[in-house]
Amino acid sequence: MRPLPSTMQLDWASLVERSLGGQGLTREEAHALLALPDDEVPLALRAAFDVRKVRFGKRVKICMLQNARSGLCPEDCHYCSQSSLSTAAIDKYPLMSTELLLDGARRACEAKATRYCMVTSGRGPSDEEIDHFCDVTRRIKERFALEVCVCLGILSEAQARQLKDAGVGWVNHNLNTSARYYPSICSTHTYEDRVRTVCNVRKAGLMTCSGGIVGMGETDEDVVELAFAIREMGIDSIPVNFLHPIKGTPMEAFTWLSPMKCLKVLCLFRFLNPTSEIRAAGGREVNLRSLQGLALYPANSIFVEGYLTTPGQQAQEALRMIEDMGFEVEGG
Repeated sequence: MRPLPSTMQLDWASLVERSLGGQGLTREEAHALLALPDDEVPLALRAAFDVRKVRFGKRVKICMLQNARSGLCPEDCHYCSQSSLSTAAIDKYPLMSTELLLDGARRACEAKATRYCMVTSGRGPSDEEIDHFCDVTRRIKERFALEVCVCLGILSEAQARQLKDAGVGWVNHNLNTSARYYPSICSTHTYEDRVRTVCNVRKAGLMTCSGGIVGMGETDEDVVELAFAIREMGIDSIPVNFLHPIKGTPMEAFTWLSPMKCLKVLCLFRFLNPTSEIRAAGGREVNLRSLQGLALYPANSIFVEGYLTTPGQQAQEALRMIEDMGFEVEGG
């Protein structure tokens, strides 16, 4: 493993120019960014915003998640309160009805979200479940001006094509961490299984949504490798999650990340992906805390009203934060 070049001086103007030109930054620069002294983070945020504003201006996309089936999962993902290893006190219920999922879409519109993400626990969907989400998506598209994203686990290309034909625009399937570290967080499926699903989504003509979770005990090298893998795959929409340790999971004793570390990670993903959506996702509120508004400099999208089994920033509070930071809600 290469040593961290913590004394390397970053040329912000050059970094911005190369990022916008498609060259990105080197792995050495990526390590230097993650090792940046906290008092220099404002320089990174300014440079990341210079990259962000070319494609996204000051627009912020609001997204809302709907946990369409909770718990009851056979997979052993160590970070997840819904996994087979978890004893977390969460609601557990089977696949939601069409009516409940449509009600979630209505609430997403009320929160000024433009993307509605339906998520299920489990290894992957059955044919019947694919049919269910296809029917729900058609009904959503008839009634609401929403982009539809689904996160259903491991998918075949044929299943992805069915979803696209029904009007789904994005499929989320996170890589989560580096290929090297992946066996440390899950044993019931592989990193390669996840890459294959993302490739099936792209082959079907859908937009890809794939990112990771930072703070699971990985090294900076793993964060850099994940970020470069995402770049090399040309992912369209990148959720950057920060571990929210949940009691009852194998990672319950993990410590929070510092807000400055989270901001540096978001800047890294922005420099490597100048035209992709970058979403400050799960764990934003509890890890960034009072600094979460600064995430809008590198990121152009956030979730509101909580995550799968954890609460999050309420819509009205998020809208006020966006306005206070001098940004504007996309589609608002």
